[in-house]
Amino acid sequence: MQVAVGVRAVVAVALTAVLGGCAGKEAASTPPARTAGAGTKTPAVASGGTIGAAGSPCALPVRFAVAEDWKAQSVDAGGAEGADDDLAAALLRQGPVTAACEIDSKPAGHIGFLRVWTGKAGDADTRGVLRGFVAAEGDVSKERYRAFTTGGGLRGVEVEYTFTSKLLGEAKKESAFAVGTPRGPVVVHLGGLDTEEHDAMSPAYELAKRTLKVAE
Repeated sequence: MQVAVGVRAVVAVALTAVLGGCAGKEAASTPPARTAGAGTKTPAVASGGTIGAAGSPCALPVRFAVAEDWKAQSVDAGGAEGADDDLAAALLRQGPVTAACEIDSKPAGHIGFLRVWTGKAGDADTRGVLRGFVAAEGDVSKERYRAFTTGGGLRGVEVEYTFTSKLLGEAKKESAFAVGTPRGPVVVHLGGLDTEEHDAMSPAYELAKRTLKVAE
């Protein structure tokens, strides 16, 4: 089943007040992930299957394991081409990439998404693609970039940064990484209701990064 990011984003904004009220309970029931910066490894998380290959919930240039109970749906990015729908285009595109897949954490007890964005074939500047993606998000700061290699042998660039929402007036941590493939660059982004939710969901993000390979 395909979902339209624009509709989901509008609904998410409308539910922000409600979700904010229950965020403390959700976060309290899920121990926060430990980060490498604290001298410890991020806890492992069980895999609930793999996406990316043809026939999976999201057909992508890459494939990777999705955390148990997280639910993936492909994104209908056709709205990005609609010149008369600037809002939909803005939500479906971020910098040089277009939304392709949304993996919902709510069934696993969190509030946030792991989203996959894809770019055009031939764009080999992975760091430039990731910088463009982050810059297009808006009010960001404290960006920290580093090179890494996925478990499948792909070289990529990762960033951790702070995003400040003008709508909510709050700052939160976000993470993303980008890799290059023969079919174009791929960006995987982890967002959440707040920093605490981001950290609680980071094991799923690390699982994706660790298992990511080029789709056959």
